[in-house]
Parts: sequence; structure tokens; C-alpha cells
Amino acid sequence: MVTLADVAQHAGVSASTVSYVLSGKRSISASTRARVERSIAQLGYHPNAGARALASSRSNIIALMIPLRTDMYVPVMMEIAIAVATTARAHGYDVLLLTGEEGPAAVRRIEGSALADAMILMDVELDDDRLPLLREATRPGVLIGLPADPAGLSCVDLDFEAAGALCAEHLAGLGHREIAVIGEAPAVYERHTGFAERTLSGLRARSAELGVRLLHRPCEGSYAAVAATLSRIYDERPGTTAFVVQNEAATDPLLALLRQQGRAVPEDVSVMAICPDQVAAHASVPLTSVAVPAQSMGRHAVERVVAKLEGRGADGVVLLAPELTVRESTGPRPVPPVSPR
Repeated sequence: MVTLADVAQHAGVSASTVSYVLSGKRSISASTRARVERSIAQLGYHPNAGARALASSRSNIIALMIPLRTDMYVPVMMEIAIAVATTARAHGYDVLLLTGEEGPAAVRRIEGSALADAMILMDVELDDDRLPLLREATRPGVLIGLPADPAGLSCVDLDFEAAGALCAEHLAGLGHREIAVIGEAPAVYERHTGFAERTLSGLRARSAELGVRLLHRPCEGSYAAVAATLSRIYDERPGTTAFVVQNEAATDPLLALLRQQGRAVPEDVSVMAICPDQVAAHASVPLTSVAVPAQSMGRHAVERVVAKLEGRGADGVVLLAPELTVRESTGPRPVPPVSPR
């Protein structure tokens, strides 16, 4: 294993000079710095993380708080987490993953220790009880999500309200006037999770403006739950001609159930989703969708937290504009048959 002393001998300088090059604590001439950096690269030297942290009072770690709940679609959460980890690594940071449902306790744990230099919080609720602590914390924090009051916070999210409005516009433009929304699991709305609430708000507001009747029903992602929800929707609104799905796990069961009932997509009923592109594109009928840009959300969050760590970041909200991709699952509202006289 290559040591700091090996680098010093190879570069023809003292060990303290190598240390100063690594820490940046003292000014080193450009030629000496270049010589030391060449030796580091040629020898493949990697500073000890613990020693580096002690020397700089920094851990070079970002804590990612991502409660893994059974009512959330884990693949999307993990796609965001992977984007956070890879972007952080590109900036010289590692990621500490906190997956428990600890709430404020997790923020206190990071703030009161040397575990991490900064925090990124996911699964943000409208009135999230972690936020008062985050506003007072000395360590920088960024939310992937948008609470009801983002004042004094740094937030990155898809503009879910605009995404909901975009779904209503697309289906209304095809002539649909009875739309049902198959939403997230009931617990997601009970917690007032920001993305779900904001999507529903956008759908309702734009549907009202366009003269569309909207019915929203929360739904677990299992086949049985989707079957029960679909039956309930048609009992309440037999004239439903289009569905918006904001529950990735429900998309395949819904398409299968419609097929079993003899309802062709999109000839008899249109279906669109708010989900990652890979979920929409690989469904049994490729789904018209508004993409959830998981990678972009993770990347933007890291860039904002790194900017804060470097003293050049400011609080504020970044909302990513929704993008609609039209595929094979939406079409004009079916024309009802004319009754014989």
C-alpha cells in the first residue's frame, strides 16, 4: 500500500509538503504542486479517509435520507439514490444512506456528529416535521421534494402540479370528459406527501378549467387492489373513458384487467401515467406518460448541496418542467353508438 512518505520520496519533497498539497492549508508553488500531483497519480496513492477528515474537519460524505416504505415504489427511489451517489462521487464525496423512518431523529444525528458534511432529504411531506431542524442546522441540506412552505430551504423536484395539469390537458384535447385517477397508496395521501398532493392539485384545477369530471381513487399496487379500485370506479362513473395512473406498480395490473374486461386500449379507453420512461415504454401497451426524471432530480440535488458546501449556494426552489411523451395508450374518446329509433 502506497503511503504519504512514498509519495514524498518519489516527488523529492518532505512529507509535510505532500500533506499541504492534499489539504490546501498552505500555499505551495505551482511547480512543486504539479510534481507532487504527478507522483500521487503515478503511484496510485489514496489518502486515508479518516486522516483526511481529521485534518480538514470534513468527512467528504453526504447523508441521503431515503425512508424505504412499503407504500412507495422503491425502484424510483433507488434510481434517485444511485444518481445522488454517482454525482456525489464525481464531486469527491461519498454517500451515507439512511433508510430508516427516523424523521427528525435522523437530522439530529447528522447535525450532532461528524458522520456527514451535508444532508439530502427525500420523501418530503407538505408539513414535514424534519424541516424546522433543517432550517436551524449548521450543515447544509437540500430536499428532493417540495413542502408547503419552502422558505429558508433548498428544494429540487419535478413540477408535479404542472405534470398533473399536463395530463388533464392531453386527455381533454382528445375529447375525454370523464377521467379517473388511480393514485398512490392511501397512506401516501394520509402523510400528505408532497408529490402526490401536488399532482392531484394540478389535475383537479386544470380539469375544472377544461370542463372535465375527475374522480380520484388511492390504490395499493397489487393486482387485487387495482381490480377492486377499477370495479369501484366503473360503478361510480360508468362513463369513464380515460385513466391517469400515478402508481407505477398499478400500471401492468390495470392494463391486464382492462384487457380481460374486453376494453381495448386506446380504442375503448385511454391510459396515461406519471412514471419513469422505462416503466411507460416497457408496459404491455406502451404508455403515454409524463416522465419522473429521477436521475436529473438526484443530480441537481447534489450540485446544489455541493455549492452550499463550497459557500456559493443559496436557498431556493428548482422545479423541473414536466415532459409529455405520447405513445400507444391514448387516443380520441370513443364515440358512443347511436341508439336505433
